[in-house]
Amino acid sequence: MKVCVTGAGGMVGRAMVEWCTGQGDEVAAHTHQSLDIADAGAVNAALQGMRPDVLINCAAWTDVDGCETDHEGAYAVNALAVETMAANCRRIGASFVTISTDYVFDGSKQGFYTQRDDPNPLSVYGDAKLEGERRAQAASARTIVVRTGWIFGAGGRNFLSRVIELAERGERLQAISDAYGTPTYAPDLAMRLRELAVCDVPGVYHVTNSGAGASYEEFARAALAASGRETVVIESVSLRDLRRPAPRPQNSRLKCLVSEAMNLAPLPDWRNALKDFALRIHQ
Repeated sequence: MKVCVTGAGGMVGRAMVEWCTGQGDEVAAHTHQSLDIADAGAVNAALQGMRPDVLINCAAWTDVDGCETDHEGAYAVNALAVETMAANCRRIGASFVTISTDYVFDGSKQGFYTQRDDPNPLSVYGDAKLEGERRAQAASARTIVVRTGWIFGAGGRNFLSRVIELAERGERLQAISDAYGTPTYAPDLAMRLRELAVCDVPGVYHVTNSGAGASYEEFARAALAASGRETVVIESVSLRDLRRPAPRPQNSRLKCLVSEAMNLAPLPDWRNALKDFALRIHQ
């Protein structure tokens, strides 16, 4: 399979390139430096040059607070660029897989969000990502939207991926005790993204690791336990106390209604995935 991966310099993009290469795919890996997805001409040239079977878009502007103060930038990358990629895929007969977010939901629901739940984003970031979903689906019928969240893995800049690193450096750890999500391990996400590309069944999918989900504090404590650092002190804080520029959903746990019907096995429990991550970063 010929696979084009955008955002190949990011955490999910690197995992995606590694997994596809390991499966024997011909992979064109584009970082932001080699391909700016907001440059429509560059996107067209890249896809016309390779003519891949599938474009897997792992590129996005994920600075939630930054998006809140730069509406134009947020929509340019997370909505308009996604539409452009989908439209170019339609022209060359390729399928299009793009990553969306759990932040398309407002967090007021108890339990898991499924595809039956209506999105209602609280932030500019969430709204731009939802707009990207809709624009891509309108631009190409062969669009697969994958909503995910709480991603952790090697090279991540977010709290989830840096818990062990921060503990090793002796830095003070604060973790939110009253916001909940479903952790997702980047290599497991990459595997599922390729599976969906092979299935080539358009639609919206929710992809996370198995388990009941967790709060940030629960995840942090599990990460420290997996790395043998149970004694590290974590200060519990409330989501409201942090007073961030952009609002976040208090509950963004995801569950997929269609994966099982497509014979796609559940991804490993997030606690087991976390143990694998802890082992990898200490090799």
